[in-house]
Amino acid sequence: MQLLKRREPYLREVLRFAVWCRALTLLLQALFNLLVPDHAADAFSPPRLSEPSVCDWLLEWLLGGLSHWDAEHFLFVAEHGYVYEHNFAFFPVYPLSIRAVAEVTLWPLQGLLCLRSRLLLSAVLLNALFSVLAAVVLYELGCVVLQCRRTAFLSALLFCLTPANVFMTAAYSESMFALLAFSAMWQLEKGRSWTSGLLFSFAAGVRSNGVINAGFLLYSQSRRLAFQLQAGAGSVMKQAQVWRQLLGLAASVVLTCAGLFLPPALFQFYAYLRFCDPDVSPERAVPQPLLQLAVDKGYRLASMTGVKPAWCSHQVPMIYSYIQDVYWNVGFLRYFQLKQIPNFLLAAPIMMLSAWAAGIYLTANLQHCLTLGLVRRRNKSGGGEGAAKPGVGFCSSGVFVYVVHATALLVFGLLCMHVQVLTRLLGSSSPVLYWFSAHLLQDSDAVLWREGDPTQTAASLSERPCLGSALLGLFGAGVSENPLPPLLLNYRRNTALTKCVLGYFLSFWLLGLILHCNFLPWT
Repeated sequence: MQLLKRREPYLREVLRFAVWCRALTLLLQALFNLLVPDHAADAFSPPRLSEPSVCDWLLEWLLGGLSHWDAEHFLFVAEHGYVYEHNFAFFPVYPLSIRAVAEVTLWPLQGLLCLRSRLLLSAVLLNALFSVLAAVVLYELGCVVLQCRRTAFLSALLFCLTPANVFMTAAYSESMFALLAFSAMWQLEKGRSWTSGLLFSFAAGVRSNGVINAGFLLYSQSRRLAFQLQAGAGSVMKQAQVWRQLLGLAASVVLTCAGLFLPPALFQFYAYLRFCDPDVSPERAVPQPLLQLAVDKGYRLASMTGVKPAWCSHQVPMIYSYIQDVYWNVGFLRYFQLKQIPNFLLAAPIMMLSAWAAGIYLTANLQHCLTLGLVRRRNKSGGGEGAAKPGVGFCSSGVFVYVVHATALLVFGLLCMHVQVLTRLLGSSSPVLYWFSAHLLQDSDAVLWREGDPTQTAASLSERPCLGSALLGLFGAGVSENPLPPLLLNYRRNTALTKCVLGYFLSFWLLGLILHCNFLPWT
């Protein structure tokens, strides 16, 4: 009961700050969308099939900046289904979710807004909800893994200012994926493997990189078995008992991974039926404007000419890899060109932070990393407080699998993807970005972040003049609750490292809104 009372202020502040950031984001994107003219980008822009009303124009004026680039694909799939071949690059769970909200929750607005406008409104509302809940879940996950509520608290606050902010707000699937992935990780840390597997399965139906999360399930089961075998090493273990444990591990791994791979497998199978076996899949009526768009742009429709696409004859007919190759030129080292240097510079901060995090963790836990965390650490008696400190915070043993996951995403994204996508890939898939950034802030400002009372989130600022302290109320919190407002309002007084970390988060948070919402290139 006492622990609950001590945690409630942190949760309340995370929730309050997340809501405040979402509201500010929506306000700023509307302002930037109004003041900055849209760039004439060569992007997917399907025709509207209904005449917009005054309310539709008003909604477009307020939220239209959140329907650009890939958001247009998600909204199109939610409205018309998978009409074109390249639509299958976007997984179905998120479009289905915003369609359900538009048809059910926003049904009373159908007299005022067309379906497309309701889809955009439902996407914005859902993403705001998902982002706020993801911040709360990230805090809970950090409390379990880091064993330090202060670091978990700061990490959740930094997530509210994520460099991938615009993609957490626009009609993209990042916020939904972050909520599902963080929730699955949290449930797995609490020992609820089946609930975690179910959440990871839903996440795999939201974004393709969700299948990589199978590593968390595999590692958790392997680590549990390794610890069981080590616990019984001192006693006589029967061979049959060992085999039972191994078979149990194998069965659990097969079942959980099968559930995780099922959504993307079904999605690929549906695409195969649509394009490679049209006799099984009934032909759908496509509106004439969409047929004309296919002719004008060269988009492929199912059964458009009776000729099957090339990927149907592949040994493993996967439409997703084919689309990434043909439509987006995604492949091994394909982005290593001189003209892509600006995009590499755009991704440089997230690459540097991720690589730095891996290096710091490896240095602090070399033995633990060499044994893959499968050897139980022995408690050293008489170690004192200093000896126990590596057990909490970013360098704790529980962070190992998350660092491996983030590093795998970093290497894959660097070598095989459009490198600028790394910002939103890592920002929505891994908590390491926020844990490590919080770790850097705490280490760089010993006065503000001291390892004192665990209920204390920030030192008193009475000895450090706070410029504009009267404005702290705008952040919805007092100095003693939320440490970010004092850091931001005293930006010039911060250490160089603190300025760099906060500058990166804030600049990408703001630049993303300005550029993305006006059809200008961004991550």
